[in-house]
Amino acid sequence: MSFKLYFKYGVMGCSKSAQALMTKFNYEQQGYNVLLMKSSLDTRDKKDGRIVVKSRIGLESDAFAFTSKTNFVRLFKSKKAENYGVIIVDECQFCTEAQINQLKELTKFVPVLCYGLKTDFRTKLFEGSKRLLEIADSLTELKAICACGRKATINARFSNGRLVTRGSVIEIGGDERYKAICYDCYLNLKKEQKKNTNSK
Repeated sequence: MSFKLYFKYGVMGCSKSAQALMTKFNYEQQGYNVLLMKSSLDTRDKKDGRIVVKSRIGLESDAFAFTSKTNFVRLFKSKKAENYGVIIVDECQFCTEAQINQLKELTKFVPVLCYGLKTDFRTKLFEGSKRLLEIADSLTELKAICACGRKATINARFSNGRLVTRGSVIEIGGDERYKAICYDCYLNLKKEQKKNTNSK
């Protein structure tokens, strides 16, 4: 019997972490032991040295922190005594291509549900998200709304109120640094900033 690799993606603020935690709760209600994992790069919700998956609506749970060096197959087999029946990965965009391949391999044993961003602030695919789009058995977009009312598709990064279009791909931040906006608003902000810069 083979299980599925799921990729549930969207922009910041679309309830990815909340849905991951609700899914964890649903599995636990049915008696499953859940292996919840999150990238160690995201330290926003660290508590006493522990990595926590936390949603904007207040749900939270301790999670295993993985790095780019973590081998998920070895990790899963080392925890065999704990009898995990499902794997849930939050912030899966930070996985490497090799790690996504490992998660696909683990679907021989359990279902694997990945929650994360599809693209970075430059509108480019993250490495982990790209591989998930290529090999996941199920793709689900989680929707969020731009301030203008359209569907938000861009994880726009801001600094001192200005849209940022260059810089390091990985820069952890929350609502103070990122805003989910639609593509039209993204283009309009870029044009407006360029116009203001040229007029100085």
